[in-house]
Amino acid sequence: MTRNKRLRKLSTSLLTVPMLMMFASGAMAEQEKPPVSTGGGVFYEIYINSFYDSNGDGHGDLKGITQKLDYLNDGKPRSSQDLQVNGLWLMPLNPSPSYHKYDVTDYYQVDPQYGNLNDFRTLMKEAHRKGIKLIMDLVINHSSSDHPWFKEASANPQSKYRDYYVWADKNTDLDEKGSWGQQVCHKNPNGEGYFYGTFWSGMPDLNFDNPEVREEMIKVGKYWLQQGADGFRLDAAMHIFKGQTKEGADKNIAWWNEFRSEMEKVNPDVYLAGEVWDKPETIAPYYGPLHSLFNFDLGGTILNSIKNGRDQGIATFTEKTLKLYKSYNKAALDAPFLSNHDQTRVMSELGGDVRKAKLAASILLTLPGQPFLYYGEEIGMKGEKPDEYLREPMRWYKGDGPGQTTWEKPKYNTGEVSVEAQLRDDDSLLESYRTLIRLREEHEALRSDSLEPVQTGYASVTAFKRTSGKETLYVYHNLSGEPVTLQIKDSDKGKWKVVFSTSKDVKVKKGTVMIPAYSSLITKEDRKS
Repeated sequence: MTRNKRLRKLSTSLLTVPMLMMFASGAMAEQEKPPVSTGGGVFYEIYINSFYDSNGDGHGDLKGITQKLDYLNDGKPRSSQDLQVNGLWLMPLNPSPSYHKYDVTDYYQVDPQYGNLNDFRTLMKEAHRKGIKLIMDLVINHSSSDHPWFKEASANPQSKYRDYYVWADKNTDLDEKGSWGQQVCHKNPNGEGYFYGTFWSGMPDLNFDNPEVREEMIKVGKYWLQQGADGFRLDAAMHIFKGQTKEGADKNIAWWNEFRSEMEKVNPDVYLAGEVWDKPETIAPYYGPLHSLFNFDLGGTILNSIKNGRDQGIATFTEKTLKLYKSYNKAALDAPFLSNHDQTRVMSELGGDVRKAKLAASILLTLPGQPFLYYGEEIGMKGEKPDEYLREPMRWYKGDGPGQTTWEKPKYNTGEVSVEAQLRDDDSLLESYRTLIRLREEHEALRSDSLEPVQTGYASVTAFKRTSGKETLYVYHNLSGEPVTLQIKDSDKGKWKVVFSTSKDVKVKKGTVMIPAYSSLITKEDRKS
């Protein structure tokens, strides 16, 4: 049965996943040119090499992303044919000797494997035309050891670039270990001495105590904004200085304040999302200069709750961290996510269970903030360490087909799941993501920064209230493999009605509702005037 045959007019009765699709998109105002997201939308992270190949060389590229924009967002608010994300995060695109490109050799160019500057500008133009923001990975904690700056600095102690990097002196502990026990002092490959590299010897740290380095990186940021970028995902934002120390953290925040101030001179609406992989108390001060920070702990809490079938404190953790973040910046915009390019993929974490993957998506997309999805997450791609297998080619088809990248032989994603197959399935994970994103777009309460935990008496249920203006929604997620029956009392101001459910088997009786295993339900107060 096709999607269109299954749709029917919205009523106060149960609204199931396939039914919601047309309502959510159809209720949005018709626009020839949709607005670019300003927060509360959904971002999509892309590893360019794996996404879509426009020229048949096996590698994804910028032209490929441009060609697949309609899959992500076709720019038609009434359409039901796209994912409807309104932001893209491109992993590093600068020239680099590595496959991942987190070690840059030229901050002002595009890696030839991915295309050129004209391709980037075209992508920006087309993305903006469809109402999509685009941020790019900015990797400035370190350069590549193959960068001309480091090559000259390491070979010539008198070079002006020597002070672009951090070198050991007589007081340096050459056996110093970093935050995760790694070696951070490395022998100079081109001469005498040792240099500091937080991540490895191929990534020498830049010296941000040097004003020339700061000026150069501000110049880099402004350059890409002038090419059309809307902002940056700031790699290793807490490692510019030694962020594990109070002095280093203070210097980091001062630097990012300086950087943001300079970027706003080019684009007052620039969006800066920082990677500070640490506990909330360490993350919070970075909300002074940055708009968003990735909420690593929340993603883990969601997945652990689903794996255990018991709430590990999803709503209470969210409420607590939001309160903490807003104590530093009232406009703090959380960046929740389930997995990224450094972590085991969601479907692997959840043992390949599509029901659990749908539930994870439902939880993520009903929480406050600006959620981030990792490419392929919406179709259930798998992946585990080492990192190359977290970044396998996007599966467009069961087999070969136009644009399918082949740079790496996949270990986990060999065609069992694909976009092609899920587009034909109204009950697919992809359809669930499409529906949930539209639901979020339709209900202002789901995009607001409000969240209040709701106690249900069931350890297997996480529940919370979302409010904005006159709309109050109650969100319930059954984390277990068994159905639960909840008591839902009428409010003093009126009765409640079901707005959305991920299951057609939800059963509503007077004062109670039965939520099936691994299912979600949203209700609202039906206030009579």
